[in-house]
Amino acid sequence: MHATPSPPGRALGRLGPALGRLGPALAAAAAVLALWYLLARSGVVAPALLPTPAETLAALVDGARSGTLTADLGASLARAGQGFALGALIGSALGFATGYLPKLSAAVTPVVSFLRPIPAIALVPLATAWFGIGETAKRLLIAYAVLLAVWLYVHDGVSRVPVSHLRAARTLGAPVHRRFVEVLLPAAAPAVLAALRYGASVALLALVAAELGGADSGLAYRLQVDGQFLRVDRMFAGLLVLGSLGVVVDLVLAAIGRRFAHWSTS
Repeated sequence: MHATPSPPGRALGRLGPALGRLGPALAAAAAVLALWYLLARSGVVAPALLPTPAETLAALVDGARSGTLTADLGASLARAGQGFALGALIGSALGFATGYLPKLSAAVTPVVSFLRPIPAIALVPLATAWFGIGETAKRLLIAYAVLLAVWLYVHDGVSRVPVSHLRAARTLGAPVHRRFVEVLLPAAAPAVLAALRYGASVALLALVAAELGGADSGLAYRLQVDGQFLRVDRMFAGLLVLGSLGVVVDLVLAAIGRRFAHWSTS
């Protein structure tokens, strides 16, 4: 008889495949850090304008110890999270409606297509004039950008659901709410989850535009202040935090997608 693996053995068995999947990403990160260090030390760019990874890490630690990084991160997360939630909710609902109702799509699609090329940063002066420099303008700008991004993915996903599936459910006597929950929603779920992942990245892009439009805290605001004083090490630290935040959010949404749309292979 084979001996039952010990708990540490089982843990190592699970850890192996995970490390195998992370291997390429870790190798790429190591290569980027090495190239970054070599470029910073080469003299091609002035040392005052390109910090080394160690100097950037020191600036990051300093910001965390002083509490500045925590305060800025909290302010940015609140703005981006609330704007994302509002934009994703409205964009998803509108996408389902236009994807399912062709006549509504014919009326709404031209309007959304007109708005989509207008970036959030172009609306900063208008939003500030309407709502002031408070939080409302910033959250609405983020919601605007997320809404347009999410709508496109959800609308496309819902409109691609085969009509025959819905007709079959109706023929079998399924009421409207059951056709939505048991046919339309599962079929469109992969597109919805892709929309949320894309919308989250758009929320961070719009966050930068919103905070540059008159804020006294936040990651993008701190980047602007550090840029005025040429604190490039702090700027790089802020960029690293923004990028890492995007990676974490995307990984969380991807995990949710695997959990609730496990039938999709995409």
